[in-house]
Amino acid sequence: MPRLYDLSYPFENQMPVYPGDDPVVLFQRRSVPKDGYTAYTLQTGLHAGTHLDSPLHFLAEGDMVGELPLDRFLGRGCLLDVRGENPIRYRPEYATLVGRAAIVLLWTSWSRHWGTDAYYAQHPVVHEELADFLVERKIKLLGMDLPSPDEPPFLVHQKLLGAGIPLLENLTNLEQLAQVRDFEVMAFPLKIGAEGSPVRVVARAFRAKEGP
Repeated sequence: MPRLYDLSYPFENQMPVYPGDDPVVLFQRRSVPKDGYTAYTLQTGLHAGTHLDSPLHFLAEGDMVGELPLDRFLGRGCLLDVRGENPIRYRPEYATLVGRAAIVLLWTSWSRHWGTDAYYAQHPVVHEELADFLVERKIKLLGMDLPSPDEPPFLVHQKLLGAGIPLLENLTNLEQLAQVRDFEVMAFPLKIGAEGSPVRVVARAFRAKEGP
């Protein structure tokens, strides 16, 4: 039976957010003992935790999350081990590893800094040459265990979103896929008329890598 891997952070009150974004406020407003039922209220920006950026995030006429086709969020996964790289550059072997319409995940191990100032202030970035390759490959999604693939003026964001490639940011647990040979990624966001959305990203593994 295929194994499922959760690649998402828990959505929690006062969880880390990108500098300058509104804080996440998650609180219980009704309880069974007092009110007869339980109810919570959530106040959040749409780029907190594990989330998706749609083209509208950087393109005035770009698609909202709810306008993107469903098949964009399900597909064969491809894990690229880019630990220790900054910037994250194109390598010739990617021409073989990265198939068309793949969902590409960049494994940097930067998730180990989650909850620290360094997570947002010192993260690695994606080189434009790699972004150009992914656009040429017409991948479905680019995911990463980073808060962003770039820094101001956000040229990589603009390049990928401009090519219709949404971004999955703030992934975690990508090391669990290191010994997986074949897997698919499921990353369905809310059907929302906005530029971003929280996502529960899950990988479903079909085959482990063969031993030495």
